Amino acid sequence: MGSKQILIVEDEKPIRDMIAFGLKRAGFEVLEAPDCATARACVADHFPDLMLVDWMLPDASGLELTRWMKKQSDAREMPVIMLTAKAEEEDKIRGLEGGADDYVTKPFSPRELLARINAVLRRTNGDDEGQLVAEGLILDPSSHRVRADDVDVSLGPTEFRLLSFFMAHRERVYSRSQLLDRVWGGNVYVEERTVDVHIRRLRKALEPKGYDRFIQTVRGAGYRFSTQTG
Repeated sequence: MGSKQILIVEDEKPIRDMIAFGLKRAGFEVLEAPDCATARACVADHFPDLMLVDWMLPDASGLELTRWMKKQSDAREMPVIMLTAKAEEEDKIRGLEGGADDYVTKPFSPRELLARINAVLRRTNGDDEGQLVAEGLILDPSSHRVRADDVDVSLGPTEFRLLSFFMAHRERVYSRSQLLDRVWGGNVYVEERTVDVHIRRLRKALEPKGYDRFIQTVRGAGYRFSTQTG
C-alpha cells in the first residue's frame, strides 16, 4: 500500500515547512493547509491518514476544526494530533476531550513528533504488522494472507492492497480517484474504471463466504468497506 498521507494545518509557514521536510524524509506524503477552511477542503478531497493541527489558526481554532471533523460521518475516525504552545494540563485535557488523539507542545523535536505520529497511526489505522479483522475475515499484512472463516482467500497483489486499505479505513467512502491515489499511488496513471475491475475481482474472491457484502457501492460517491448493511 502507498505511503501514509498527513495533513499539516499550521498558519506559520516556517513551522509548516520544517514539519513537512521531516515527514517527507520519513516517507510520508504531505498535504498543507494554512487555515481551517483550506483544511476542510483537503479533508474532503484527500481523506488523509492523520492531521497535525495547530491550536491557534487565523480563521478558527484548531480545537474547533477538530470538533467539526469529529462530527463528520466520513472523517470522524481520522486521527488528530494537536500542536500548540499551550502547555497547561487544562489545555491538554480540552484538546483531548475535543477529539484529539494526542497533544504535542511547542517547541518539539522532529524525532518526538515522528514517534507520536507513528504511535497514533498504529493505534488507529492498524499496525502494518498486526492483523486486520472484520468478523470472520482476517487480513495479515506480515504473511500477506487473507482468510475467510479459516479458509485461505487467493487475491492478486492489487486486490490485497485494496482490501488492506479498506479494512484499515472502514466505514469511510472513497471515490475512484481517491482510491487510485491511495492504493495505486499518486504517480500511477490509470483509468478510474480500473478501480471497478479490481473491486469486482475482490468481491468475487470474497463471495464464497459471503464477505463480498462488506465491499459496498455508494451511489454517486464511490465505495466503502462496512460490516453494516446498506
